[in-house]
Amino acid sequence: MRDKILVVDDTRLNREFLKNILEDEYEIIQAQNGKEALLILKKQYQEIVLVILDLVMSDVDGFAVLEVMRRYKWLEVTPVIVMSGQNSSDAERKSLAMGASDFIRKPLDNYLVRRRVKNIADLYSYRRSLEKRVAKQTEALRKQYGILQLQAERIRESNSRIIDVLGSVVEYRNLGNSDHVRHVKEYTRILAGQLAEDYPEYGLTEEQVEMISSASALHDIGKIAIPDSILLKPGILTEDEERYLRSHASRGGEIVMQIRGVWSREYSRICYAICRHHHERYDGSGYPDGLKGDETPIGAQIVSIADAYDQLCTEGVSKGAATPEEAYHKVLSGECGMFSPKLLECFRKVKDQLVRDPE
Repeated sequence: MRDKILVVDDTRLNREFLKNILEDEYEIIQAQNGKEALLILKKQYQEIVLVILDLVMSDVDGFAVLEVMRRYKWLEVTPVIVMSGQNSSDAERKSLAMGASDFIRKPLDNYLVRRRVKNIADLYSYRRSLEKRVAKQTEALRKQYGILQLQAERIRESNSRIIDVLGSVVEYRNLGNSDHVRHVKEYTRILAGQLAEDYPEYGLTEEQVEMISSASALHDIGKIAIPDSILLKPGILTEDEERYLRSHASRGGEIVMQIRGVWSREYSRICYAICRHHHERYDGSGYPDGLKGDETPIGAQIVSIADAYDQLCTEGVSKGAATPEEAYHKVLSGECGMFSPKLLECFRKVKDQLVRDPE
């Protein structure tokens, strides 16, 4: 199928002249005035590779046709060569300014017309072909990106399930509340979300809130390395045993460092901080590093409150389980150590969400 060229001129002789010199290579469509040309373009502008447009026509002239083509952005797809018998350069300047690709003065020269038509038609045909290839490749890349996103989401879900299982293994071994991991994750998500809303200076994004919540499931992973004789001892621990039990924080950080290649760098960083520092306290009285204030990464600070609160509510701890209301006041009063004033303010705000058992 040959490319189509639209010839627009109110003089039949001019239209036939152009047809005769171009019809060997192109299918020629004729319009005897601007109005007829616009009707044809409205239906076929994407199929027409070039318009040869006379300026001086009755009713709708060439400038009016150019203006409509520019308004509807047809010129981005279909180039126009303007032809005119005017000797003044004003018409040429105006035509080019309105978006015409070339300007030919009458009387027309056969060779020049053929060369200019071929150059512009070939250029735009190549551009159309290139745009189609790019569009096709873009669509293929978009589909591939969608597949990669789906795979990444499945990997994240799989990692999350693995993390939950690891956290639950620790809790079952500790003979504590098997729901502790689930509770800490939910409390962490609630507190982190409130902190992100109230204190933007921490720069917590929605994605980071979810990362901190997910990583919180591993906060006690270091207890895997603690002997049963200490972890399950029913009585009071000796100083050495207590010191060894506290080493679960640093041991947890070491374990996470060994498997960090599985996760992104940021997720690994958050996991490490939570495992090592979730027993630090705001006044420096915590362990293992005695960090003060915001020296403790914010994710670990959030988990420390969530962990302390749920431990108070858990049956089996040495002092017996507290009611959610009692646990809430113990956290605020400092019985579990000092926490960040900003985090405690968030803790107050989300009280009603914390006292309910998260499902």
